[in-house]
Amino acid sequence: MGVQGQLSASKRGVLLFALVLGASLGGLAQAQGFKFSDENEAKKARAAEESARRDKVEAQLSTPCLARIKNRKIMVLIGANQNGFVSARQADYGAHFDAIDRRLRALGLRTYTQEEIRKQIAQAEIDAQFRNDPDAAISASRRLAAQYILRGLISTSATRNPIINVNQVSIRMDFMLTGANGRMISEANARNESYSGQDTLGMALTLINERADEVVAQLYSDYCQKAGAK
Repeated sequence: MGVQGQLSASKRGVLLFALVLGASLGGLAQAQGFKFSDENEAKKARAAEESARRDKVEAQLSTPCLARIKNRKIMVLIGANQNGFVSARQADYGAHFDAIDRRLRALGLRTYTQEEIRKQIAQAEIDAQFRNDPDAAISASRRLAAQYILRGLISTSATRNPIINVNQVSIRMDFMLTGANGRMISEANARNESYSGQDTLGMALTLINERADEVVAQLYSDYCQKAGAK
């Protein structure tokens, strides 16, 4: 009787262990299912966000623009803020300038080349532009007979991720389009970030190109709608 009771207790113990193990495995599978579900939902959300961004860009680029507006000249100036230090030497940011300038030209807008800007405008005046000096802006636009000024500041930050031991690069683009008289026409900005190898500057340019379309689309739409306003 005692032996049978012991065997019965052992069987009950085995059965209980099996039930507990089964419940644990079931819970683990359920938890993993939720994890996969969360990842799928995150992917769907990112895809929806990207689709909405593309739709917005296309809508802005379809803004009607009068020929007389497109024919006006725009001076594009690019500065860079790297970890808190602002530099506006145009010769240093040719690739950054091109990322924006070629998109503006593709839309039929008229811009000055970097060479034309450097020949006509002193570096001191360009530096003053990024200190929000309105007199410098007016003086510079007069030298080139520019009717509009597009000033862009690209902020780049490169850090090291100590956990996975890789570089991280983040960028923010802030653009302001004004008339030669300082009247605000448009503001546009965008952010982007990524892990990077040793070439952090190259990755920064890649990130700029990935977000340049939406910045230019916003500027273009505002320009076509507001440039002719009194």
